[in-house]
Amino acid sequence: MPLIPEEPQIHESVPGPRAAAASGHTAPTPRPVPGPRPAPMRPGSPASRRGPVPAPPQRTARETAPDAPAAATTQIQLIPASAQGALDAADEAVDLLLDSGRAPGDVLVLTTGDPHPWAAHELSFGEASYWAQHDAGDDVFYAAADADRVSARPVVVVAVNGGADAVVADALPKAMARAGALLIVCGDPQRVNGLLSAGV
Repeated sequence: MPLIPEEPQIHESVPGPRAAAASGHTAPTPRPVPGPRPAPMRPGSPASRRGPVPAPPQRTARETAPDAPAAATTQIQLIPASAQGALDAADEAVDLLLDSGRAPGDVLVLTTGDPHPWAAHELSFGEASYWAQHDAGDDVFYAAADADRVSARPVVVVAVNGGADAVVADALPKAMARAGALLIVCGDPQRVNGLLSAGV
């Protein structure tokens, strides 16, 4: 069933805070890659630039049940974006999620093409440091869509910013399986729906 493109606004069907409609909301400028990070928090990270992080919304049994199939509880949203604009659309989606009350640790961002600047920056400190942040689960985590080590989070944002059709076709069902409550796909609607109709 084709996904219907939506404006970049985040709304969830499960109980919890909703983001305000994004009318008049301008796309954010790309986040600059920060310099060396002091412990314990990275400069410029979503958690640090907003001050105190609001408590995550209360989870319902549907969201937290470990044996519940992802397809039965996960809402999917498609935000139209070109391959060149997919990262910006994903960043805007993350901003709206955090503004709506989602905790940074609830959010996973995956890319099908070039890595997100944050992922490239964090990997410059080494694989061990990079995956330690993933395992800590206290901030938004950025990874390649084909990274097998990435674990599930309540919200998964996929930026379809490149990659062959086979890569994207493989990434979408994996992202769905990792999304506990909400999957947001930022990409070209015709391409995404074409891959879905082909059996993704």
